[in-house]
Amino acid sequence: MAFTFAKDNDGVLGDLRSCAGTFTNSGGGTGGDIYTGLQKVEGMVLRYMSDAAIATTAVVNETFPKADPITIVTAADKSGFWWAFGH
Repeated sequence: MAFTFAKDNDGVLGDLRSCAGTFTNSGGGTGGDIYTGLQKVEGMVLRYMSDAAIATTAVVNETFPKADPITIVTAADKSGFWWAFGH
């Protein structure tokens, strides 16, 4: 089981910082930890890369606000995009 993530973008939304990237599962992987680089994550949005309908959605397994890492749970071997915002 392998989980990897990449951080591809940093930005500013008013008084919040935002960052975004991708996550990849392989070998039966069902999620892992994402390090956003934010000191305090206020929220995170996850979306699969697939066009087909998927029975389960990717979820954040945390209570916000939270410091890194942020643990996510996904369907096996599914990859997608993440977007986080905070301070």
